[in-house]
Amino acid sequence: MIRLMTVFALLILLAFPINSHSMSFDINPFEKNSSVFSRFPELSGRISSKVLAMAIEGYRTLKEQGKVSRDGILTVIDFNRPSVDERLFVIDVNRGQLLYSALVAHGRNSGDNYAESFSNVPGSFQSSLGFYTTGETYDGKNGYSLRLQGLESGINDNAESRSIVIHGANYVSYDFIRRHGRLGRSEGCPALSLDTFQQVIDLIKGGSCLFIYHDGRDYASKSTLFAPDLARRQPVSDQFS
Repeated sequence: MIRLMTVFALLILLAFPINSHSMSFDINPFEKNSSVFSRFPELSGRISSKVLAMAIEGYRTLKEQGKVSRDGILTVIDFNRPSVDERLFVIDVNRGQLLYSALVAHGRNSGDNYAESFSNVPGSFQSSLGFYTTGETYDGKNGYSLRLQGLESGINDNAESRSIVIHGANYVSYDFIRRHGRLGRSEGCPALSLDTFQQVIDLIKGGSCLFIYHDGRDYASKSTLFAPDLARRQPVSDQFS
């Protein structure tokens, strides 16, 4: 009898090995959603499948809630990537197409080449994460610019009072990267290159959805847009496919 129980126990161990990977209960449901690239093949290898899946899910939720008025256009900024990489992607959700990709700067107090710290506080000069909707264009101190409205309380809802907008900047360029090893940084705005900002602004203005993301607790511990248990979890970065 004892021998039989021992054999049974060994079979269980072989079937369900105990290690740190297989027994992890902190698995993000978006973590291995690589199938999203079957609809967006142009983004494979350029953005995390988890970030893309979260962006699409959030866009659909906000559209159902009437908070996003422009259909189909979704902009994703993946701040897991360094500033030397293109990390802004404008996609057509309905057609599964990548419409534009570009360099984008983060706030000066968010980090150097990588953005690591984020804030919703005026005067912080840090980037804010989360979902936004695009507003009107205007000519300001940085020229042609696009207003952003933060849609997540406590995460980015001070965007308008902080004057967080999309605009062009001379410190966003490959020449700046060659000279400094990274992009220059803004006062918290997602600044674009002088070569691309007008095209991007005209492409996404007028009520489209924008998602800025990073795998840190600054967003995961505060957002309530997704399931509450997901929002409280520390996301686990997946590899770029």
